Amino acid sequence: MEHQQNDHRQAPLRLAIVGYGNLGRGVEKAVGKNPDTALVGIYTRRGPASVKSASGVAVHAVADLLAHRKSIDVLILCGGSKDDLPVQTPEYARHFNVVDSFDTHARIPEHFAKVDAAARASQTTALISAGWDPGLFSVNRVMSDAFLPDGASYTFWGKGLSQGHSDAIRHVPGVAAGVQYTIPVAEAMDKARSGLRPELSTREKHRRECFVVLKPGADADAVRRAIVSMPNYFSDYDTTVHFISAEVLARDHAGMAHGGFVIRSGDTSDKVKHVIEYRLQLDSNPEFTASVLVAGARAVHRLHQSGQYGCKTMLDLSPALLSPKSAQELRANYL
Repeated sequence: MEHQQNDHRQAPLRLAIVGYGNLGRGVEKAVGKNPDTALVGIYTRRGPASVKSASGVAVHAVADLLAHRKSIDVLILCGGSKDDLPVQTPEYARHFNVVDSFDTHARIPEHFAKVDAAARASQTTALISAGWDPGLFSVNRVMSDAFLPDGASYTFWGKGLSQGHSDAIRHVPGVAAGVQYTIPVAEAMDKARSGLRPELSTREKHRRECFVVLKPGADADAVRRAIVSMPNYFSDYDTTVHFISAEVLARDHAGMAHGGFVIRSGDTSDKVKHVIEYRLQLDSNPEFTASVLVAGARAVHRLHQSGQYGCKTMLDLSPALLSPKSAQELRANYL
């Protein structure tokens, strides 16, 4: 099916943001780079009067969402994966087309099932785990495996600040603020690129480094134990926790650069080896993730218009669904 992409006679895709943190502000910037989209509202759990949007778009309370249902084509959910999205995405999928960046890999099947049930029951369309990993790296892993079936794949993240892991730290009792850096182990990356298919454990591939500001009176040892033993986030890694002041956090850890690599090596015949490597180098993790979410919202709207309801992931989307360009333009200039 060819989609009527970049048809300037059509009204812009109407997007709304739930949650105005780093990711929500990134979505606001991404909309400004996509002329076929328009931001129609920001929805917050804070008092709307206390939130001023950079673009001047109206800020509303989340309680007002259902009243504005008919003016929103796709809702972009910008909450955290630990506590927000597992509740918000299935809830809002009952009323809206939605996109989220849920990034707890081990819980994606569970999250998918809940969102899919809600979306199918209400004939809406949802895209979960849209970002770069899960997301773009997921697509690359699947494609590389298909092209080199006799091979092995490796994913390395960082060095960079992880939004999801930083959010998880901030939910630990006694933590006032904090960030976490994911750091790939150089020796492990060299082994992956060698084509020799090494077996690398989770702990061998990455280490995690946390910088934490404690609340007054908090037990540092208890906080450290809670972080390093947290399942799905830190328990499988060598994790270092540093306790610092709020001033040092603001001075030295305000940047949000990230990135990583997907590497697959494989053989197509005896002694004929190949290595596929895909890299992202990001100045701003939330701004790049937000750009993927906006492209994903475009795909969700098109799928919904064609009657394809339920939950999707990036693995279900064609590149043409994500692009604002017409099928004719894509064939002429990108194929």
